[in-house]
Amino acid sequence: MTTSEWGRVAEDRTVYVRTADGERAVGQYPEGTPEEALAFYAKRYDELAGSVHLLEQRVQGGLISPEEATDAVKAMRLQVVEANAVGDLTALVGRLDALGPVISVQRQARKAERDQKVAAAKTDKERIVADAEKIAEGNDWRNGANRLRQLLDEWKALPRIDRASDDQLWRRFSTARTAYTRRRKSHFAEQNEKRDAARLVKQRLVKDAEGLAKSTDWGATAASYRDLMRDWKAAGPAPRDVEDELWGRFRAAQDAFFGARDEAMAAQDSEFAANGEAKEKLLVEAEALVPVTDLDAAKRAIRDLSERWDAIGKVPRDKIRPLEDRMKAVEQAIRSIEQEQWRRSDPEKSARADDMVAKLEDAIAKVERDLDAARSAGNQKKVTELEENLASRRSFLEMAQRASADYSG
Repeated sequence: MTTSEWGRVAEDRTVYVRTADGERAVGQYPEGTPEEALAFYAKRYDELAGSVHLLEQRVQGGLISPEEATDAVKAMRLQVVEANAVGDLTALVGRLDALGPVISVQRQARKAERDQKVAAAKTDKERIVADAEKIAEGNDWRNGANRLRQLLDEWKALPRIDRASDDQLWRRFSTARTAYTRRRKSHFAEQNEKRDAARLVKQRLVKDAEGLAKSTDWGATAASYRDLMRDWKAAGPAPRDVEDELWGRFRAAQDAFFGARDEAMAAQDSEFAANGEAKEKLLVEAEALVPVTDLDAAKRAIRDLSERWDAIGKVPRDKIRPLEDRMKAVEQAIRSIEQEQWRRSDPEKSARADDMVAKLEDAIAKVERDLDAARSAGNQKKVTELEENLASRRSFLEMAQRASADYSG
C-alpha cells in the first residue's frame, strides 16, 4: 500500500481519498505505479481547485448575479463533494461555503440598487405621464405627436416598477396618447374639409378672375378684382398640392388685366398730353384776371375760359389735380369779389341771386341724375368727370345761397 497526506493506493490498486467523513474510493489504477496513480488523481484535484479559485474570483468581483453565483456554488460544491480526486476536498468545500455570506451581501446591495432604480423609474414614469396628459389637453398638433413618441421611447427604456403602480401609470399614459391622437385626427380631418371647401371657392374665383382678364372696363373691373381678392383671403388655404397652382392662375389673370390697363392709361396720358398743354395756356389767361379790377369783365372772361376748358377735354392723370386746383383758385377769387359786391349791392339783386340758386340747383340735380346713371352702368370714366363737375357746381351753389341769404337778411 502507498499513502500520501490526502489519499492512498490499496494493494488491489484501488485509490482512496481522505475526507472529514472518512475515506472513500475514487477509482482504480490498473497500470503504472502507485505513485503515478496518486499523482493522476492529485492532478484532478488541482484542476478542481483551479475551478473553485476561478469561481471565487467571479463571485467576489461581482461578475455574476447573486442568483447565478448561488447556483454555480451549489453545483461546484456537489462536484467537489463527489469528485474522484485526491486532495484537501474539505478545504475546497469550506472555500465554497465561505462564498455564501459574500453572495448574501451582494444580494442585499443588488436589492438596494434595484429598489433605488425602481423608485427613480416610478418618478420618471409619473413625469412622463404628466407630460403626456398635458400634451393631450393642448393643440400643438405639429410637435405633440413627436413628443409623445419620444415619451414612449423613454418609457420603454425604464425598468418595470411594482405591477399595480406600473399598470395604473401605463393606463394613464395610454389614455392620454389615445385622446391626443383622436383629437389630432379630428383636427386634421376638419382642416382637410376646410381646405377642400377653400379649393372649390378658389377654383370659382380663378375662373371669375380669368374671365375678367381681357376686360377694358377699367374702373368696374378693378373694383371686381378687389372683391375677388377679398374673397380669396376669406376662403382660407386650399390643399397644398393645388394652392400654388390656383394662386398662380389668379395672379396671372390679375397681372394681365392691370398690365393692359396701365398700358391703356399710359397711352391715354400720351394722347391727352396736348390737352394738358392747352389748359396750361388757358390758365395763363385765367390767372391774369387776378387781382380782379373789373368784375363783370372777369366773369365774362372766366365763363368763356370755362367753356374752352371743358371743350379741351381730359388731361394726363398726374396733371388733373394741379390744373384743376389752379383754375378753381381763379374762380374762387372772382367769386369772392362777386360776393363782396353782392353784399354791397341793392337788395333788388336778391331776385337774381335766388334765380341763380334755382338754376344751379336744377343743374346740380341733372348732374346728380347723370352721375347715378353712370354709376349704375359702371362707367368709371364718366363717374369721375361728373363728380368733378358736380363739385364745382356745388361750390357755386354754396356761394349763391350765401348771397341770397344775405339779401334775405
